[in-house]
Amino acid sequence: MLAVLEHISAEAQANLVKACADLLRDGGRVIITVPSPSVDYILSLLQKLRLIDGMSLAQHFGFDPQDTKLLFRPPVFNLCCQVRHRLGLNHLFVFEK
Repeated sequence: MLAVLEHISAEAQANLVKACADLLRDGGRVIITVPSPSVDYILSLLQKLRLIDGMSLAQHFGFDPQDTKLLFRPPVFNLCCQVRHRLGLNHLFVFEK
């Protein structure tokens, strides 16, 4: 799931996690990227400067990347990898069932 969680309401996130658990075999992995909250600020500024168009920040639910570990947690999922990349503006998580 690349840049997906921040577009899903908190109510629907629990259903998403359950669906991942139901669909994955033991040893299966979920790969997730989540942008840093500062990305919303940068996008908002770029919109105000009219350097970008068509971005809907209202579709973001203010997701904190660290909440990813709270959603995909033991005993069902174990964190295999967590990396910040793209100048720290993106977070990569890999969880194993």
